[in-house]
Amino acid sequence: MNLIRKGHGHTHRGVIGVESAIVMIAFVIVAAALAFVVLNMGFSTTQKAKTTIISGLSEASSSLEVAGKVMGIACTTAAKGCSTPYLNATGIPLRIASGGDAVNLEESYTQVKYLSNSIEYDDIYIGAVTTATASSLEGGFDAGITAFSELGTADNPVDQALTSGTYAFTYWSVSRGTQNAILDEGEHAILAIGFDSNATPEERPTALDKMRVEVILATGASLTVERDIPTLTHLVTDLG
Repeated sequence: MNLIRKGHGHTHRGVIGVESAIVMIAFVIVAAALAFVVLNMGFSTTQKAKTTIISGLSEASSSLEVAGKVMGIACTTAAKGCSTPYLNATGIPLRIASGGDAVNLEESYTQVKYLSNSIEYDDIYIGAVTTATASSLEGGFDAGITAFSELGTADNPVDQALTSGTYAFTYWSVSRGTQNAILDEGEHAILAIGFDSNATPEERPTALDKMRVEVILATGASLTVERDIPTLTHLVTDLG
């Protein structure tokens, strides 16, 4: 009987398994690379969106806020040229709002619009006093008279002087470190407004007038302050 010797047949299963593994690894690498690209694009888009939102919020909110009561200085006697009581000056206390950035109050970066029942000015701002602080509105106007040529040497409306022109400027009541025109967090400034007492028609606010002051900054939203003028019977008037 002839014995038929069977030989061992060659198989390709091992080779096919290795090739499949290589293909699978390649797919995994490509998928990982694509996932990284997608995630990176997502993070980049998210960061851009975050930056845009923060920028939008910054532009929509003002860095300034009113830091107390607005005070007025009234002229109430005929001896001072006021047969009808008028406001000679006002002081609006300002500070940096919570979370706000420092504000440059130089004339070139700031605009103050003024509107009342009788007049409207696009810009009455003449600058910031950077030489010293003042603890009162009278002292602030004295500093302003020294700093700005627009104010005459005797044009202190707090002293009931008759002034020429309606002007606004800022002085510091609280300063930290080296004083300059930049209002930093923790500092307090006063926006002082002196009203023209020689103009025709009269520019000084009187009882029942509405006063509107808009402080426009280089960045961020403007700060608007509106006050109704009460009956003026005292030199110092609380405007709220």
